[in-house]
Amino acid sequence: MPRSYRSLARVPEFVPFFAAAGLRVGAATVGGLALGVLVYDRTRSPLLAALAMFGPSLAQVLGATLLLSAADRLPPRSALGSLAALGAAGAAVLAVPGLPWWAVLAVLLGQGLADSLAGGVRYGLLTEILPAGDYLTGRSLLAVCAGVTQIAGFALGGLLLAVLSPRGALLVAAGLGLAAALTVRLGLSHRPARAGGRPSAGETWRINVLLLSDPARRHLYLALWVPNGLIVGCESLFVPYDPAHAGLLFGCAAAGMLAGDTVAGRWLPARLRIRLAAPLRLLLAAPYPVFLLEPGPVVAAATVTVASVGYSAGLLMQERLVPLLPEGTQGQALGLHSAGMLTMQGVCAALAGAVAQYTSPAVAITALATASVAVTLALEPGLHPSKLRVRPPHAPSPVARGTAQ
Repeated sequence: MPRSYRSLARVPEFVPFFAAAGLRVGAATVGGLALGVLVYDRTRSPLLAALAMFGPSLAQVLGATLLLSAADRLPPRSALGSLAALGAAGAAVLAVPGLPWWAVLAVLLGQGLADSLAGGVRYGLLTEILPAGDYLTGRSLLAVCAGVTQIAGFALGGLLLAVLSPRGALLVAAGLGLAAALTVRLGLSHRPARAGGRPSAGETWRINVLLLSDPARRHLYLALWVPNGLIVGCESLFVPYDPAHAGLLFGCAAAGMLAGDTVAGRWLPARLRIRLAAPLRLLLAAPYPVFLLEPGPVVAAATVTVASVGYSAGLLMQERLVPLLPEGTQGQALGLHSAGMLTMQGVCAALAGAVAQYTSPAVAITALATASVAVTLALEPGLHPSKLRVRPPHAPSPVARGTAQ
């Protein structure tokens, strides 16, 4: 049984690490909702509204192929603080009235690149802050934090949209991002980079090839990326599906994810975690075809809540992934998971918006959920526990692992 959440508070530096992660999620939640509403009000386009909320995720593919080697080759405190400050600056720029579309796209691209690197730095640092046996508990608590923060963020975002305006909400998001940067700078100790050498696109590509060359890791990555992305594509249509209750639907999705991550990360013993991984992967998508009937807000909210419990399958797959990682690649490997997942979320948000543009949000939600079920079933044979036991070889060239100072 994992250690309790409360015990993690006694681990040095986990509390500021946790607080900074929560502030960053809050900034992204408030800012994304505000920008999605702003764009939909201006264009009435489901495609553009979905891209406004999830467009930065599309840039993750560039970060995953060009920047991720920096996740293990930069001092984590400096990298996390600088990237959080960059996100805050981007939210402030998006609040400028009359900002041309090319500038909006440039900011979203910059935010996506920054987030792709920040994910690798953050989760690589978590493996240093926590003992190896506590990674699942710590990762679960971060997921719980994300769920709670998203619920609060969507509630706060809805309130700010009513009281202020989308641009006012974007400025609040910028303030939250700045608070995250300050928390990192003041609360975390300096650590050297985990690996030696200079970050480069070539080194990023070399390690990515190494990580994806192993069939066990490759199946885990695909299962973490594709079904999840298709369901986030469904969520990207909440605003055009029901503009008046979109905040409720987003909040219910976060609540379901929170419940699932709490149970999976804190209470499930190892035997049940292995046994329930496959059913949870299916649960993530199976309820969504109800949207074909265009249910009202109560039924839609209940459907989203139940389905989102299935997001906890991601935690269980990450637990299986970490022991399969070559030494010295933890930051890039976990960053590749995060960047690939967010890339697929952006791609699927664009796909969902395009389908909804020519059909309806309800039809598009149903189509993407059905595709998610099909992909999950196709990947299932490669995710059997017997296929995930092979320990991969170390990286071809040795890398220096840093120690905390």
